[in-house]
Amino acid sequence: MVLKHDCTAHSVLFDPSTNSVRPLTIQTDTWCSSGQFMPDGTLMQTGGDFEGVRKVRTFTPCPATETCDWVESTELILASPRWYATNQLLPDGHQIIIGGRSAFNLEYMPPSAASSAAALYFDFLNATNDAQNDNLYPFVHLLPDGNLYIFANQDSIVYNYVANAVVKRFPKIPGGPRNYPSAGSSVMLPLLASNQFSTVEILVCGGAQYGAYLEPWKHLPCSTTCERITVTDIDPIWVEEIMPVARCMGDMVLLPTMDVLIINGAAKGSQGWGNAIEPVLNPVQYSTYAAPGERFTTMAPSTIPRLYHSTASLLQDGRILLAGSNSHQFYTFTGDFPTELRIDAFSPPYLAPSQAGNKPTISVYPLVITYSAPFTVTVSAPLAMAGVSVNLISAPYNTHSYSQGQRLVSLNVGGIVQVAQASVYQITVTAPPSPSVAPPGYYMMVAVNQGVPSSAVWIQCSQGM
Repeated sequence: MVLKHDCTAHSVLFDPSTNSVRPLTIQTDTWCSSGQFMPDGTLMQTGGDFEGVRKVRTFTPCPATETCDWVESTELILASPRWYATNQLLPDGHQIIIGGRSAFNLEYMPPSAASSAAALYFDFLNATNDAQNDNLYPFVHLLPDGNLYIFANQDSIVYNYVANAVVKRFPKIPGGPRNYPSAGSSVMLPLLASNQFSTVEILVCGGAQYGAYLEPWKHLPCSTTCERITVTDIDPIWVEEIMPVARCMGDMVLLPTMDVLIINGAAKGSQGWGNAIEPVLNPVQYSTYAAPGERFTTMAPSTIPRLYHSTASLLQDGRILLAGSNSHQFYTFTGDFPTELRIDAFSPPYLAPSQAGNKPTISVYPLVITYSAPFTVTVSAPLAMAGVSVNLISAPYNTHSYSQGQRLVSLNVGGIVQVAQASVYQITVTAPPSPSVAPPGYYMMVAVNQGVPSSAVWIQCSQGM
């Protein structure tokens, strides 16, 4: 906390095409912080521990030939200390920051004329607190109507942040707590143009038993359940499904195909120093639109245990980048589950050589789309194309088994016109109707042909002129 050149906080820019890194500069403690990308592509990262607990940091990407770095603001400061908080990008381009240890409040960053710079008390976080603090890193999903779905511990609400009012409450989720330190995970399932983005489903999977964090020596079995709820129903209920294996500390990644990958984690224990055993090495694919009872497929195992402090992020080529695992307070390279410095990537079945003939390519110009406006993409595939869809996937901030801001928007596909040989088509697509469906910013755009996605093209979703 005194030295300005030390080895306690690290950041690098990683290039997956070359497996190279460029060191970046971090001056304050980022441990257990939160973040989200802003509409212009700048990563805003907030909070942490010790002297970083109220810090606001930004990183603006630049070409590989340049040397952009973190900027730690001397003007912006969080109204409340944020350690284990959650950020969500809002339709107006600001971020709402919710919770954190002993922070039963929320705030907006950067502050705007429409929002106070002070922290706003949020009773839902106080009501969901327990002896384990199971309301940390709350699951927050921006709904297409502009409200927020917020889940903490075992409870969830719809929150109108403009009116500062809870407008809907949901039944308590069955089983134990699902947030840090009990370490379940959550995604909002794909938003579909086919139903005018009117149906919203939330999936919550895994977690630790209550007490696993308080009595870690017991290594209690983790949950085997996923719970799914349609939040837009008049009387929503949780529908339970059983995973192939118990899991806590799993990461849930929305795949370009609209399925969900559940990866990383352990079968016993909870988050925390040395609190988990029995790594779960086999990823599981959850097929979103398959029949109940037929949704889970167990995949080939990893050889690297990834427990506490692991991450999983979708890459542009469709692989899942995996990194982390440190169940110790410091770097520990002996004993059970040493500090893991390797990274690797998981390749879903759609990247198998047998699927190469169906793998499409996509191009779009210009690389900025305007809400509700039609635009044209060119799609081709080595063999025949059928049932092509076009999806947008956000770039979330992944930490502690939850990807903040993760969303997939499946767009309306209109006319398909063959423009060259049999495998090249121009497709008319309609951009999302509003920034509540897709907040302004950068997305990976993919075409999916017969269940096989293209590599993604980065586009920007904008209000236009």
